Amino acid sequence: MAWRPLLSAILLLALAGVSQAQSPKVWRHGVIEPKSDAGFVMTASRRNFGDKFGLKLETLSLKNGQIALKALLAGEIDSAETGAGEAIIAASAGADVKIIGCNWPGLPHGVFVKSDIADVQGLKGKAIAASAPGSLPDLLIRSLLEKSSIPITDVRIASLGGDLDRYKALTAGVVDAAVISSEYVPIAPKSVRLLLAGRDVIPNFMRLCIAVSGQTVRERPDEAARFLAAEISAARYAVSHRDETVALTREVTGMKPEDPRPEFVFDETVKQRDFDPDVPIPMNKLAWMQEQLTKTGNVRHPVDLAKLVDAQLRTKGLALAGN
Repeated sequence: MAWRPLLSAILLLALAGVSQAQSPKVWRHGVIEPKSDAGFVMTASRRNFGDKFGLKLETLSLKNGQIALKALLAGEIDSAETGAGEAIIAASAGADVKIIGCNWPGLPHGVFVKSDIADVQGLKGKAIAASAPGSLPDLLIRSLLEKSSIPITDVRIASLGGDLDRYKALTAGVVDAAVISSEYVPIAPKSVRLLLAGRDVIPNFMRLCIAVSGQTVRERPDEAARFLAAEISAARYAVSHRDETVALTREVTGMKPEDPRPEFVFDETVKQRDFDPDVPIPMNKLAWMQEQLTKTGNVRHPVDLAKLVDAQLRTKGLALAGN
C-alpha cells in the first residue's frame, strides 16, 4: 500500500529523534597541561566515567589556569581546573565564576637549589627563578624569605615561564635556585637538590579547584552536578589503581618506560594527599589565598568567598557518586 513507505519513514525519523534525545550530552572540561600527574585528571574522560551520569566528557589541555578561565568565561568549555588564586582574582575583577570543588589542595612544588647551598640563609645574594607576581612560585619564595627573615632585596627573583623553563635554568647554572614541581626530584642531577617542600612553607596554599560559570550554576545545575559526580568517581578510581593511573600518564604524555616520574608522582601524591577525590572546599585556605593576593596587589577588591563557591553542587555531586 502507498501509505506504508510513508509510515516507515515517519517511524525511522521518530526513532532517530529518540536516539538523539537519549545520547549523552557533551561536557567539555579544561585542565592545565597534564604532566606526570596526567593519570589523575584524565581518567574521567579517557575511561568514560561520564557514561554512568549521562554525559560524554571531553578533556581539553590548556596552557595555564588563566587561559582555562578565559575559555570558561567565553563559553568555550563547560568547566575548568584552574588555580584557586586565579579564580579569586577573576572574581575580584567582576567575573561570573563559581568554585564547586577543589581536587588539588596539596602543593607538590618545592624550592630546588644548587647542591652547595646548605640552607635557606644560603639564598642571600642568589638568583632565584620564580614566576609572575601572585603566582604559586612567587608566593612560595616570598613566604619562605619572610619566614626566614630574609629581605626580598637580598635576593634576585627572575620570572621564568613554567616548571621546565625554571628547571633548565637551574641545571644550566643560570640561576642558583628555582621553584619547581617535585616531579623533578627523581631525575635531577647531583648538582641540584630539593631544599624545602612547598607544603612545609605554605601549608594553606590551595593549588587547583574546579570552576564553572555562574550562568551554568543557574541554568544547568543538574548537568554540573552529574559532571562533578563523574569527576569524583574517576578520581576515587585513579588513586586506588596505581598501575592503571601510571599507565594512563604515560599514554597521555608519551613518557618513556624508563622515565621514573609517573610512579614517583603517583606515590608522592597519594602519600601526601595532594589530590583529594572528594573535592572539598576549604574556606580557610581560600581566605588565606585571598589575603596573600591582596598583599601582592593582585586582588584590589576582596570578594565575599561565600558567594564565590557553590557548596550545594558539590553536595549533589557527592550524593550521585555515592558517599
